[in-house]
Amino acid sequence: MKPLLIKAIPGIHLGIGLGLASLTIAFLLRIILSWYPKINLNQGLWPLISWPTEPFLALTRKIVPPIGGVDVTPVVWVGLISLFRELIVGQQGLLTQVLMKIETLS
Repeated sequence: MKPLLIKAIPGIHLGIGLGLASLTIAFLLRIILSWYPKINLNQGLWPLISWPTEPFLALTRKIVPPIGGVDVTPVVWVGLISLFRELIVGQQGLLTQVLMKIETLS
C-alpha cells in the first residue's frame, strides 16, 4: 500500500504544471495588453487577467523601473515562471524525476 503523498504526486505535478502555464498565459496577455494603453483593465473580461497578475507586477515595479517608458515587469515574470516551471515540472524537473522514480519502483 502506497503512502498518501506518493499517490498524490501525479495530481500535484499536473496541478502545478497547469497553474504555472495559466500564469504564463496571463502574463503574456498582459504584455499584449500593454501595447494598448487605452484599454481599461477594470472593465469587461480584462479583470480576469489583471487581478491575478497585478500583485506580482506591482511588487516587481518597485525593483525594476520602466525602461524607456516601457513596463518590462510582465516579461520578467514570464521568464521567472518559465524557469520555475522547467525546474519543477519540466522534462528534467524535480517533480518529474520523482514521479518517474516512483513509477519505476512500482
